[in-house]
Amino acid sequence: MNRQEEMRQQVTDFHRRHPEVWELFVKFTFEMINRGYKNYSVNAIFERIRWEKDSIGGDGVTSFKLNNNYRAFYSRRFMRVYPENEGFFRTRQQPSEEQFPTHRPELSPSYYA
Repeated sequence: MNRQEEMRQQVTDFHRRHPEVWELFVKFTFEMINRGYKNYSVNAIFERIRWEKDSIGGDGVTSFKLNNNYRAFYSRRFMRVYPENEGFFRTRQQPSEEQFPTHRPELSPSYYA
């Protein structure tokens, strides 16, 4: 297992617990496609999800809402599910492919006193 596979498992677990994130991701992405954008920022989509639904993934006190590590996985999944939009999100090689797994749980605010 490498770091990328470890993160993929984390995002898969999150996705199972919070399918509404994927629904919003698809909705907001198609809004931008329908407005005429040929490329767009996955970062902007994630920030919009946070803005629109600040309770996704937690209550804002005991856990993080939406991990930035998930951006690459959501953008790639979108383009796999909707191949007619391949390239809408620009991607790079994920450095995590070459890294060892951390074997650490995801951080939450409980880690910070």
